[in-house]
Amino acid sequence: MRAALVTAACLFALAACSPEAAPQPDAASIDPAPAAAGPSAPVYPQTRTTDQRDSYQSASLGEVLIADPYRWLETDVRVSDEVADWVRAQQEVTNAYLDALPGRARIMQRLTELWNYERYDVPSERGGRYFFTRNDGLQNQSVLMVQEGLDADARTLIDPNTWSQDGTMALAGSVASSDGARLAYLVQEGGSDWRTIRVIDVDSGVELEDEVRWVKFSPLSWAKDGSGFFYSRYPEPAAGEEFTSLNLNQAIYFHALGTDQSEDRLIIADPETPETSWRGSVSDDGRYLVINSSQGTDGNGVWILDLETAGAEPVEIFAGFANNHDYVGNTGETFFFLTDLDAPNQRIVALELSDPSARRDIIAEGAFPITSASHVGGHLIVQTMRDAASAVNVHALDGALVREVELPGLGVASGFGGRPESPETFYSFSSFNQPGAIYRYDVATGESTVFRAPELTFDPEDYVVSQVSFPSTGGVQVPMFIVHHRDVTPDGARPTLLFGYGGFNIPMRPGFDVRRLQWMEMGGVFALANIRGGSEYGRDWHDGGRLANKQNVFDDFINAAEHLIETGWTSPDHLAIEGRSNGGLLVGAVSNQRPDLFAAGLPGVGVMDMLRFNQFTAGRFWVSDYGSPQDPDMFDVLYAYSPLHTIPEGEGYPATLITTADTDDRVVPGHSFKFAAALQAADTGDAPTLIRIETSAGHGAGTPVSKLIEETADKWAFIAFHTGLAIE
Repeated sequence: MRAALVTAACLFALAACSPEAAPQPDAASIDPAPAAAGPSAPVYPQTRTTDQRDSYQSASLGEVLIADPYRWLETDVRVSDEVADWVRAQQEVTNAYLDALPGRARIMQRLTELWNYERYDVPSERGGRYFFTRNDGLQNQSVLMVQEGLDADARTLIDPNTWSQDGTMALAGSVASSDGARLAYLVQEGGSDWRTIRVIDVDSGVELEDEVRWVKFSPLSWAKDGSGFFYSRYPEPAAGEEFTSLNLNQAIYFHALGTDQSEDRLIIADPETPETSWRGSVSDDGRYLVINSSQGTDGNGVWILDLETAGAEPVEIFAGFANNHDYVGNTGETFFFLTDLDAPNQRIVALELSDPSARRDIIAEGAFPITSASHVGGHLIVQTMRDAASAVNVHALDGALVREVELPGLGVASGFGGRPESPETFYSFSSFNQPGAIYRYDVATGESTVFRAPELTFDPEDYVVSQVSFPSTGGVQVPMFIVHHRDVTPDGARPTLLFGYGGFNIPMRPGFDVRRLQWMEMGGVFALANIRGGSEYGRDWHDGGRLANKQNVFDDFINAAEHLIETGWTSPDHLAIEGRSNGGLLVGAVSNQRPDLFAAGLPGVGVMDMLRFNQFTAGRFWVSDYGSPQDPDMFDVLYAYSPLHTIPEGEGYPATLITTADTDDRVVPGHSFKFAAALQAADTGDAPTLIRIETSAGHGAGTPVSKLIEETADKWAFIAFHTGLAIE
């Protein structure tokens, strides 16, 4: 059995919950109205400044000194009492403002009702057992279930809701051995990226004594005989630096069941280049370990290690970090890889282990990018994006097209994992107006049958999904989805929420999110812009929005907003914008560049200091997308759009609710802390600048449902008030 390799992009991707399903709205709830009386203007806490200045080399100016008066806010809140006091003071101001927003309690009540529906993920089969997660609706964490055959009743195997009273300990993934007898699983605490691996006996439910710590950005992959598993870890960080220090010296280890972690066998590492990351996955037949190396979020090398030959050395398959390569499967020494080498939209090649340089096309590059492929039932299942929506084809191993998988509509399909010897696979499908259902697919017959599906309490036909395009910088046409209740029509003043990301080769897809459905139920319009920097149109689309081309991302988003205004949907007084992580950077940058265009902004867990992002945790990986501030040419680019350094003075700035979390060790909260302090100190007009700081939470993955509901209610009440959307 093999586990999917952790791709380079996952070092930045948000793994947040996207819950599904919602009832039909009342007609009375979809009429926007002038904003009601609400909270008074906030009085911000005083934030201490220092005389910190740093020297940088600029390609255009030579040496420059950049002030960083809020440097002290980078210190971990667990270490600094002063930072903890600042957080408490900010929270008091923010909570007082949010508590006074009209309709906030109603939003929370309704969102709780909408969230309360059954959800499943895609199952995996091992030894005749099916493993999958289930959430009954309002459980803080989904429960891992096991089912003995397709027709059997499922039973609970692991319930992470019993691990902590506040739901902040989460099950962050699991992989069963090939015979289904043992299951290794990852424990996440407080939203941190750190994971602890534990093992459970599936028959008895008894937890074994095995425990593996300091795991991050790692797959789990069992040895064929079930004797143990391969994983990646970092050295234990120094005390007090667990959530801030750079992630260096990752290595692959093998853990044998029943032994202490100190005895784990080192598989591969490179102490001379500590910035190199390593991840390994056992091949379909169990004989080989496919090893990936990377130094950023774009590009990886590949080696293959023969696990059955004593003293074997890894064979290099793809060298360097210039391109992206993913293992698809193998039959003996014939390996299939998905690669963007000489193919910006990706292709699938076959190669022989004895001569890996002699590659031959199995599925050539097409007009739309291939997003993933799997080797199931003697076939290749190939997923592509067609204008950001899913399309799936089944091919023979020689590349011949067998059939297209008939999907339920325009949306997102995911899954399609399995084993080469079995025709059975599973996938999920959802759309903006269609909650996710799980399907079983027979590769031999092409038949899809429902495995699990939520009970709908609303009519998807009540919501309209359309896709438009608009021109942007360089004459590029950028697509955008616009979704709304059928009774909502353009009137030039519709409260509208525009969402974007634009980076790290991560596409924005037309999937379901109950939070967005509630916004539409309230009468708002939701728009998703497929701006450059993602992978919606392959590597060229990504390259068009990274490094020196990053301004294209902001231009695309600004042009998306202007298109919504020009086509009569909304106006600057009724337009809100949202983004998370790299999307938080997006919201900060465009708010600075065009404060006149937006009424409100929701920058979430954003990268706000583009001169110091690479000094913390995973930030060094992002140099491949952003460039390094220590590079004089890239310094000029980064400084020109860095949200912390480009706040406009003397202009009406959008109402801004910054969100972050104290345990975010992906984008450390110091980014948001410093940005909030700088915005509050600047002359930006009368609109509020608030920061909402979640406790015992991280970048998004593993956040309890209760916290997600509270955060969403705060955000929706905030932008509803500032865009004029009345809450009934």
